[in-house]
Amino acid sequence: MGEIVSFKRARKAKARAAKETQAAANRAAFGRTKAEKAADAAERARKDALLDGAKLTDS
Repeated sequence: MGEIVSFKRARKAKARAAKETQAAANRAAFGRTKAEKAADAAERARKDALLDGAKLTDS
């Protein structure tokens, strides 16, 4: 015979696991410091400027 399972406990455990997964995703997406965000923005601006400088013109 199988193990007796409380559906209430199983449902709550599943909800907790889902919340933890969502929290981990949020920490990865929004858990950066202001300095890290500024450094990424500066790097993106530098790459854009480098790319714009390398474009060929149709003269």
